[in-house]
Amino acid sequence: MGHAVGDELLVAVSKRLQNLIREEDTLSRQGGDEFIIVLPSMKVDGAAHVSKKLLEAIEQPIGLMNNELFVTASIGIAMYPDDGQDMETLFKCADAAMYLAKQNGRNNFRFFTPEIQIRSSRNLAVENALRYAHTRGELQLHYQPQICLQSGNIVGVEALLRWTHPELGVVSPSEFIPIAEESGQILLIGEWVLKTAVTRMKQWIDMGYTPVTVSVNLSAVQFHHAHLSKLVTTILDEVKLPPWYLELELTESVAAQNPIRAIEIMNDLHQKGIRLSIDDFGTGYSSLSYLKRFKVYKLKIDQSFIRDLSIDPEDRAITVTIIALAKSLGLRVIAEGVETKEQLDFLRENGCDEVQGYYFSRPLNVDDFEKFIRNYAIKEQQ
Repeated sequence: MGHAVGDELLVAVSKRLQNLIREEDTLSRQGGDEFIIVLPSMKVDGAAHVSKKLLEAIEQPIGLMNNELFVTASIGIAMYPDDGQDMETLFKCADAAMYLAKQNGRNNFRFFTPEIQIRSSRNLAVENALRYAHTRGELQLHYQPQICLQSGNIVGVEALLRWTHPELGVVSPSEFIPIAEESGQILLIGEWVLKTAVTRMKQWIDMGYTPVTVSVNLSAVQFHHAHLSKLVTTILDEVKLPPWYLELELTESVAAQNPIRAIEIMNDLHQKGIRLSIDDFGTGYSSLSYLKRFKVYKLKIDQSFIRDLSIDPEDRAITVTIIALAKSLGLRVIAEGVETKEQLDFLRENGCDEVQGYYFSRPLNVDDFEKFIRNYAIKEQQ
């Protein structure tokens, strides 16, 4: 709505803040949409009470230029002297707590704790180290086989990113992937993953291994990037891998963020012969009306439903329902996280098409995966 409306909104918010603080308190706008309030002689309970009042006041509608605007705030609180004995330290601690409030859903407040500082320092260390992980050869792809339950053959392989840092050690993808997304590094890393996986599959085919599909996970940032389709087709053309040997996995929540745009992207990739699948199915919030329009050929049942299949009737019911849904839509279905024969038998009996998990193999590096393929082929022949 333009800078003028934005400025008026900031003025309106600052007046609401000012009306709620005492004469001895100090209100300051630091820049952008950040304000700092200094509350002398305020105890913990008082700081929490003031924060609640501020949040309630800010979330009330603001009328500007014939528009009713709604905003919310995230508040971080640092206490003197426990959290810092100078203003700079207190600002830094309050800022770290504010970002935690944002991560926890916004429109709330958080007090600073030493754990927040540890997490903040760790995130900064991971982010900085990640910037050099690609060029220093610290990133690796591991591969986990996907097995057809009807034939018993390996029909696919999922490429999974791994990172080992000389000082940080093995860093979990659940930790560094969100940091890569927030810092903007995910596009460069994602391109490396895609090219490496496609190149490896082409090499395996050239070595005489039976051609199978290689699956690569896409983050929300990658999926909604304007040049995704061009990037994928360029890599496939350079490597000379037919597009039907590549499967792009996106989570249910990513597809549901902007379903209309997601349909456009999927249609474009589908027309180029690239397969798409929905990962972690059953954990997101996608509409079934959109699901039937998504150009996907496979649903992946999240491992959270597979883990307790043998003891949890609700997990069994959900799994059976997902399989039935996939079949009714003409889609294949794969279950991840399969670790026991009981899980495998249940999935086979209920019509699941494919499985992957530790029952067959953990994710393996290139050398170990090639050994697995050779040994698996020998077992099949026997």
